[in-house]
Amino acid sequence: MARVPTLFADTVATVREALAEQGFGVLTEIDVRATLHAKLGIEMEDYLILGACNPALAHRALELHRQIGLLLPCNVVVRTENDATVVEAVDPDLLVSHTHQPALQPIAQEARAGLAAALETVVKRSPATV
Repeated sequence: MARVPTLFADTVATVREALAEQGFGVLTEIDVRATLHAKLGIEMEDYLILGACNPALAHRALELHRQIGLLLPCNVVVRTENDATVVEAVDPDLLVSHTHQPALQPIAQEARAGLAAALETVVKRSPATV
């Protein structure tokens, strides 16, 4: 998890850049705030789910276990909390552990390292941490 004192929109842009630097593209984007407002009339803080995918890692995983697609892409959440923006990423090691396919572990570990590096980049590019 990364917690930064930057504006939500600025943080989203930095997250996208940091993910791209680690070989991840954003395949899906869910604006939870807008969806809940449109469908239920509920107001909430900024909350965005980005479906991040590293094509090379995804390909390797799919070659080993076709059902891994059920666990792809890796979700990254960007949300506001008090006076900060929080960025969180799923732990691919946890997802892969449910497949009982040991050959997927190295791929999950690479994905985890890439996501962690992206979060570190978000923190480093922030003026100061909260």
